[in-house]
Amino acid sequence: MSEAIVSVLSDHVCQLGEGPSYDPATDTLYWFDIVNGQLLEKAGAGGALKIHELGQMASAIAIIDEQRQLIATETGLHVRDVVTGRLTLHTPIEADNPLTRSNDSRVHPCGALWTGTMGKKEEKGAGSIYWFFKGELRRLFSDITVSNSICFSQDGALAYYTDTSTGLLMRVACDPATGLPAGEPNVFVDHRSSKGYVDGSVVDRDGVLWNAVWGGKVVKAYAPDGTLLRSVAMPVTQPSCPAFVGKNADRLAVTSAWSGKDEKQRQLDPQAGMTFLLDIPVNGRFEPRVLIA
Repeated sequence: MSEAIVSVLSDHVCQLGEGPSYDPATDTLYWFDIVNGQLLEKAGAGGALKIHELGQMASAIAIIDEQRQLIATETGLHVRDVVTGRLTLHTPIEADNPLTRSNDSRVHPCGALWTGTMGKKEEKGAGSIYWFFKGELRRLFSDITVSNSICFSQDGALAYYTDTSTGLLMRVACDPATGLPAGEPNVFVDHRSSKGYVDGSVVDRDGVLWNAVWGGKVVKAYAPDGTLLRSVAMPVTQPSCPAFVGKNADRLAVTSAWSGKDEKQRQLDPQAGMTFLLDIPVNGRFEPRVLIA
């Protein structure tokens, strides 16, 4: 198996880098510094970094069409005008609860969005995971402390998610036409005896799930049966979320964070908060567009 080459994709330091998503039409990677309310944007080879101030915590982005994006924030789902950057609230989610914010989200192959919330101070059970499709919103799972690892198989028949606080990565059958759960969740990976915590994930065309292990200094790849296939060492302690990037979706971008570290810990983890490129052959795929109406 080839050795992974890990390089710095962006040396901009995020306190809580998260939510990377790649737009193949423009060869652009988007990601967030959640707690500082920033959307970051970087076009491929040699593109300059752009930082957009959102004025609120935000964590995930999906493409609607060439002119519009959907952003998950602490007040709900906002439509963003690509040219002007203007945000327009589309669907409030826990907007009346100042204790929670958005967290991990991803688009199902049918165009539905699963989007998670959590307490801003990781309050136990304060968050939920929601399903949003063509303007309809439903709560799927409640009593979630840290919503994470939301991703789907290519055929839309399986969904994955975790409450990071449990150490259990869950899998549930899905209706491919709607993205709604079609059964009861079961444990896909029990990570409780391993170092670190299950954070963001993506699933490639082969059904391999790639997971960033917060506190574990590694990205892990799991076969469709949950077997650990490989671990890719990272130069930071807190990798947070991967995304497939490149014209063939055959590489991984991985965000990271320094959140929770004191000054001494940051000195020992000097690249914490940067965003990385894993030059490792992966059979990735592009994110579907989200259907808002």
